[in-house]
Amino acid sequence: MSLLSFFQRDNGVKNLNSTEFEEALKSDKNAVLIDCRTKAEHKEVRIPKSKLIDLMSPTFQDEISALDKSKNYYIYCRSGNRSYHAGKSMSKLGFENVSHLSPGIIGWQGPTE
Repeated sequence: MSLLSFFQRDNGVKNLNSTEFEEALKSDKNAVLIDCRTKAEHKEVRIPKSKLIDLMSPTFQDEISALDKSKNYYIYCRSGNRSYHAGKSMSKLGFENVSHLSPGIIGWQGPTE
């Protein structure tokens, strides 16, 4: 592991900027995109093809635990805080490939719907 990649990973969660996140999503055939914001936020604006799993929901742990650990997960929220914490939770559950959009959707430069 290079020194740069060591600092880009924190507690098993890889921090990606908007460009890195978008490129990784496009090139990863094993990618699953998760929006960990609230239902209202997701309805207002979202990255296309994202699955809503609200970090603040009482069912969050159950929903995350039911996911396939062999997939690569890309998580986002509004500013990057919730997605970072969601990624840490996933890492603790044994997910090995978790990345989050570090500036959140407010820093996203790709398409939205």
